[in-house]
Amino acid sequence: METRPTARVVLLDAEDRLLLMHGRLPVAPEGPDFWFTIGGGVEPGESLAEAAVREALEETGLADVRLGPELWYDETILAGADLVERRLQQHYFLARTGGRSLSRAGWQAHELDLVDEMRWWTLEELIATTETVYPEGLADLLADVLAGRIAPRPLVIRTLDGPVRPPPRAI
Repeated sequence: METRPTARVVLLDAEDRLLLMHGRLPVAPEGPDFWFTIGGGVEPGESLAEAAVREALEETGLADVRLGPELWYDETILAGADLVERRLQQHYFLARTGGRSLSRAGWQAHELDLVDEMRWWTLEELIATTETVYPEGLADLLADVLAGRIAPRPLVIRTLDGPVRPPPRAI
């Protein structure tokens, strides 16, 4: 199975709202919908941090994104539009922006087809939502970040061998 490193971006605006995309998997365009952080695959010769900055610009049009530390690491298996399953190694980076108008000008065709919208979420909205949001436990993870509780090394959320991080605390 192919392994693909990805750079995900936990993009916060000046009001500490988190930008999430809403869409579906390429293999199930009529399937269940969910919210997820911006980001994508690392290109050959590109570092994880470089990929995070590039993906943030491509997916938002925001040129003022300031990248911070890598927060979390997660593994999952997903099939792409080509129906090939890949082991995704997801590296989540903290980033900040002034939060101006968002643009889809840099989106690829599959993103235009499978992503319905982007919107800024407050922590309170994440806690209250009944919609599916990835990574799992994002509200608790974000609460720690907003409180300044950032580990010196990325927190491992999940590996293919099973969860590593304790389940999210009850709200």
